Amino acid sequence: MSEVQSSAPAESWFGRFSNKILSLRGASYVVGALGLCALLAATMVTLSLNEQMIVALVCVAVFFIVGRRKSRRTQVFLEVLSALVSLRYLTWRLTETLDFDTWTQGVLGVTLLLAELYALYMLFLSYFQTISPLHRAPLPLPANPDDWPTVDIFIPTYDEALSIVRLTVLGALGIDWPPDKVNVYILDDGRREEFARFAEACGARYIARPDNAHAKAGNLNYAIKHTTGDHILILDCDHIPTRAFLQIAMGWMVSDSKIALLQTPHHFYSPDPFQRNLAVGYRTPPEGNLFYGVIQDGNDFWDATFFCGSCAILRRKAIEEIGGFATETVTEDAHTALRMQRKGWSTAYLRIPLASGLATERLITHIGQRMRWARGMIQIFRVDNPMLGPGLKLGQRLCYLSAMTSFFFAIPRVIFLASPLAFLFFSQNIIAASPLAVGVYAIPHMFHSIATAAKVNKGWRYSFWSEVYETVMALFLVRVTIVTMLFPSKGKFNVTEKGGVLEREEFDLTATYPNIIFAGIMALGLLRGVYALIFQHLDIISERAYALNCIWSVISLIILMAAISVGRETKQLRQNHRIEAQIPVTVYDYDGNSSHGITEDVSMGGVAIHLPWREVTPDQPVQVVIHAVLDGEEMNLPAIMIRSARGKAVFTWSISNIQVEAAVVRFVFGRADAWLQWNNYEDDRPLRSLWSLILSIKALFRRKGQMIAHSRPKKKPIALPVERREPTTSQGGQKQEGKISRAAS
Repeated sequence: MSEVQSSAPAESWFGRFSNKILSLRGASYVVGALGLCALLAATMVTLSLNEQMIVALVCVAVFFIVGRRKSRRTQVFLEVLSALVSLRYLTWRLTETLDFDTWTQGVLGVTLLLAELYALYMLFLSYFQTISPLHRAPLPLPANPDDWPTVDIFIPTYDEALSIVRLTVLGALGIDWPPDKVNVYILDDGRREEFARFAEACGARYIARPDNAHAKAGNLNYAIKHTTGDHILILDCDHIPTRAFLQIAMGWMVSDSKIALLQTPHHFYSPDPFQRNLAVGYRTPPEGNLFYGVIQDGNDFWDATFFCGSCAILRRKAIEEIGGFATETVTEDAHTALRMQRKGWSTAYLRIPLASGLATERLITHIGQRMRWARGMIQIFRVDNPMLGPGLKLGQRLCYLSAMTSFFFAIPRVIFLASPLAFLFFSQNIIAASPLAVGVYAIPHMFHSIATAAKVNKGWRYSFWSEVYETVMALFLVRVTIVTMLFPSKGKFNVTEKGGVLEREEFDLTATYPNIIFAGIMALGLLRGVYALIFQHLDIISERAYALNCIWSVISLIILMAAISVGRETKQLRQNHRIEAQIPVTVYDYDGNSSHGITEDVSMGGVAIHLPWREVTPDQPVQVVIHAVLDGEEMNLPAIMIRSARGKAVFTWSISNIQVEAAVVRFVFGRADAWLQWNNYEDDRPLRSLWSLILSIKALFRRKGQMIAHSRPKKKPIALPVERREPTTSQGGQKQEGKISRAAS
């Protein structure tokens, strides 16, 4: 009997193993593993240059044939193909290109190789992160609102203007949630009396702590001790939420008690410096779209969503379990998420923008913000390395590692840009290979990397623009990277200035001088190479080497010039940014005339409406009735006509009290569908993207005062009929005149 019992488990295990091997899925796993091993082995096979050229051409042909299909399997196939081509390039670099004649060549050559190894490492990690984006959809809340959790909305502020903070507060107060289950808190680290008065006037709560220890993290930790909500919604003081934020996002927190964090995208309704200062900027996706459109969605598959400091719901229990928000680094958000995940908590990402804020207005401010991010992520890498310590799964470790080490890009980026100067100035050949060998190994690697990224990123990030974004900041971040790695405790939290204006066009030398110097040196190197090709008697090998490095320097110079162009700051006088929106409205005047129209754009300052207004009276008071903003709601907003021409009328709001202001905020920013077109960009086409990058350099040669031609298509005025509002009959049977009240509904 005992023999039978002892042998049964073995037979059961063997049977299960056999069945899995014989099953179709098990067989596909085995075949796939064997095929992958064979492909990896193929990357190390030595081929002649002609044979390698054939392999490269076949791989390119396979890319175009397979890439015509749009599916997840196609993307994975192309990522694997790209990785294999890059591994073949790496094998060639390690085995055939490190034969140097001098120590100087050796040091420079190995430095370039290390930069390439970093780039390949980041490429493979990005493929890992985006292998299967989760595309999480909202979950419904319980049918009975009594079962919904309580929520505290935290709006931390330090020295930002009240004009910015009040819009976020009013937007938060307008969120659709049971009033007895939500509280809005202004967390004022500036301890300003005007903020306390505003909180009292609008119905928000006000918390000010006695000191400013640990900056934003300390501010949040102090507030946690003085509040009791089950969940916490954190909004940066310029991130205005839509009214449906909690109803759309809270379902996952209710349905899964292990989720500690649900992050939503950071979307910005104002243009960033790249969009505003470059002629092609408005045709190009914002810099942050890649992270929030692709990377975070990929992280979610690995249960590695990062907390980004705003537009996120956190579970109070999870925050309290880790002792509050992390204070050891200047990026308390990502570090806090890491600590929660080490404790076994899950995180989630919902790729629906439910709030919108102000982008950085000036390039130097943008650079300063990125310097803080880089310092903070490198600090986490040093003091709480995700590859070490308990609690994380392998996928989580790799996603966090990718996020932290991605901020090491500055040093490799400078190396890539400067490498041709080693030959052009000092005749140091740092790649011991012929131009033909470089062509048949390096060009296929670059082709597959760029083309596959275009397939993966679609309209979230265009090819070659990452080089511009990185180059703008690289020379500033080199010092930050080195200092933070050596002394991780150095550096402090700094608040990003927003909401400013630029009264005149100017060139920001402070933000561009390192790249100007760099570009000048690069131009001298290019001239040196061209001089050698034209006037010096070179042998065929030297001639090809000079030609190759001249081409390399031209590419570097284009990237540097594009980065410098961003520093040509255009005039920005608007306090209230226009937001494109097509919303049906009806405009009533005091005489009872009505006209139906469609809005073109809206802002806190006013609204532009396509409608055939017959008689125009300057400064004429009107009532703008907005139809079906959400769930059939109708809003009446008082306004004054400014002008009307060619079928379009422009109005300014008559904001006389907080109630009217809150209604305007609800209309402009609070619509549930306000930001659903955040990625309304065409899919990436690398050659078109390269051309647009070259065109962006025109900003450097723009005449002072010359306007940038934005690429947004101009809509034709909409022809709509004019109606006259008839007198209505009241419940008492008496007719009422068509005139309307100037008060907001």
